[in-house]
Amino acid sequence: MAPSTAVEESVRLPDVLPVLPLKNTVLFPYIILPLSIGREASLQAVDRALTEDRLILLVAQRDPMIDQPTPAELHELGTAAMVMRMLKLPDGRIRILVQGLARARVEHFSQTQPFLQAKIRQIDEPETGSDSLALEAMVRTVKENLERVVNLGKQISPEVMILAANLEGPGRLADLAASNLELQSADAQEILSTLDPLARLDRVHRLLAREVQLLTMQQEISLQARGEMDKSQREYYLRQQLKAIQEELGEGSEMAEEIAVYRRTANEKGMTAEARQELDRQIQRLERSHPESAETAVIRTYLETLTGLPWASCSADRLDLARARRILDEDHFGLDRVKDRIIEYLAVRRLNPEKKGPILCFVGPPGVGKTSLGRSIARALGREFSRLSLGGMRDEAEIRGHRRTYVGAMPGRILQAIAAVGSSNPVFMLDEIDKVGNDFHGDPSSALLEVLDPEQNSTFHDHYLGVDYDLSPVLFITTANLLDPIQPAFLDRMEVIRLSGYTLEEKAKIARRHLIPRQLAEHGLSTKQLKFTDAAVRRIASDYTKEAGLRNLEREIAAVCRRTAVDVAEGRDERRTVTIRSIAELLGPRRHYSEELLTRDRLGVATGLAWTAAGGDLLFIEVLAVPGTGKLQLTGQLGDVMKESAQAALSFARGHCSGNGLDKSFFAENDLHIHVPAGSIPKDGPSAGITIAAAIVSVLEHRPVDRRVAMTGEITLRGDVLPIGGLKEKVLAAKAAGIRRVVLPELNRRDLLEIADDLKSGLEFHFVDTMIEALEVALN
Repeated sequence: MAPSTAVEESVRLPDVLPVLPLKNTVLFPYIILPLSIGREASLQAVDRALTEDRLILLVAQRDPMIDQPTPAELHELGTAAMVMRMLKLPDGRIRILVQGLARARVEHFSQTQPFLQAKIRQIDEPETGSDSLALEAMVRTVKENLERVVNLGKQISPEVMILAANLEGPGRLADLAASNLELQSADAQEILSTLDPLARLDRVHRLLAREVQLLTMQQEISLQARGEMDKSQREYYLRQQLKAIQEELGEGSEMAEEIAVYRRTANEKGMTAEARQELDRQIQRLERSHPESAETAVIRTYLETLTGLPWASCSADRLDLARARRILDEDHFGLDRVKDRIIEYLAVRRLNPEKKGPILCFVGPPGVGKTSLGRSIARALGREFSRLSLGGMRDEAEIRGHRRTYVGAMPGRILQAIAAVGSSNPVFMLDEIDKVGNDFHGDPSSALLEVLDPEQNSTFHDHYLGVDYDLSPVLFITTANLLDPIQPAFLDRMEVIRLSGYTLEEKAKIARRHLIPRQLAEHGLSTKQLKFTDAAVRRIASDYTKEAGLRNLEREIAAVCRRTAVDVAEGRDERRTVTIRSIAELLGPRRHYSEELLTRDRLGVATGLAWTAAGGDLLFIEVLAVPGTGKLQLTGQLGDVMKESAQAALSFARGHCSGNGLDKSFFAENDLHIHVPAGSIPKDGPSAGITIAAAIVSVLEHRPVDRRVAMTGEITLRGDVLPIGGLKEKVLAAKAAGIRRVVLPELNRRDLLEIADDLKSGLEFHFVDTMIEALEVALN
């Protein structure tokens, strides 16, 4: 739009004018505007204006999509204009140049065919006071914003700016500014319809301020984009120069060499098709990335992890059964059941190489050799060995890895360990599986289900890796001290092998074969400088340690070695033989006293057998009847299950003794106090039931309990004896304490077959179904 530079004169319009509808255009007074006319009715309206006084009314359509608008579809307020020029085009259209004269309102349409014609009323510009400070401030602000718009890149002709600078009337200034803002049709019509000059100028001021903001933001975006583009072009140019320099020096492209290494490693490792596809995708990302960007470092780390896994690289199994048995016997004394199971596995592998490995779970007290047994199995098989401690693990991501969207993401510890050993079929030991925790990070036990399930671990999915990895060739071995904390679904996937504690003789032989030579080597001593007698080793194991395993025994042997090393280093004594007499001098006074037999048979004192995490032990039950009101008092830090066993034993004893002529007033006039010594040690479990019942019956019938009889078993109210667990540990405790006869539930007879004959020698076993049978053996 261009402004009219003619001097403003008072114009009087005729009452009737032809009407020219405009689709997306609004003409303001005193503005010159070119128009293209193509509709038939519009052509005839222009012709009528040219044949008369060249005046025509320009009115905007309410809906620009309508091709033949009716009077109702036109705005009431428009602009009367003069057709200054007309040019006919070859396609039948015409182009005209019009100049707005004044606002005019349509009173009514006098003609609709063949073109629109209306009776109009001219609207003159109202007068405004020139002494208003607010008006002067508004005019100046609009002029300044117009200049800012031009400075920000808006295309406004210099003639318009000169004219705007010389205008003082708010109405003319508002119309001039609005005609150069490229407003929407609705906004322009709103300004045209605002008759008050001050209100019109205020509306234009708001639109002009918005235009300034838009242009400012547009300029900032343009400058930023231009800066980034310049930086990219500069970097590209520099990289091309660097490439040319490297080619001249014969150094080549480092990234190209790096990518070639990744591809070569992938071919050597025998990646799966899925992994190879992901490798190619990440390499493409690496090629498009800037060498120094953070994303490139993340991609490199992932590619190194992906190509660092062994994939199809496996150790060849050594299926020589005789060799495997020899290695297992060299490394461990006893443990025949475990050794037989490994030999069975090797035999099956020899006959069927595709057979998946078992998931073994070694359960036993600390120090019995569970972890070292895994190393021996790996050596016997000729495989790599890896160990992962699960104790205290609480985060599921430790198993499945972190997703690469996180900063510092890494694969799970399973794949990390496999990558470290460089073989996809190692012997993998998961230690302390009963000590896995869980919190809001997830449950690692549930994540391990996929690892240990032979039906699922062939497609193990690590979150960081993003592709499946085959864990089925791995021989997983788990260890635990207790089975109770392990989830049932987890336990169902494993083959449980129990490792009980060692006897005193077994400890002495293991110390002689393994512990003493190892400690001598670690302390720089020879067999000539330090010797242990067999009796001394047994005394150290019995008097200075109290455990099912061997850790404390090895510590005591190490203490002797340290004392000897000091003497040898100072030149005082170069040879030492450890005997029973010298033990106290080297290790101090005796630290542990085994539960020993009573010196005589007593009323109300029965000997029981208990299982502990450190092995078996004797458990004395003391019962005393004191005057009272028939209450039962339990002391000795007993657990709920053991308290319930005492209640059941008391109920059986009352029924049993009442039938044998006991005075019925005895229970009403006396309290029974049941105490289990070593009150600082918590005790629980149902296996002390028959021992408590025997002690109560001993008091009630005044029959002492045989001190050389130990018993274990759960009791019912009917007097039935139910089976118990931990039989081997309890038998070991009985043999170590000098017990002659052991009372066991009949249903535990089958468990006794698994105990070695040398452990059972010197013991007389009595298997009972009822408490009556147990009393016949225990009471004198």
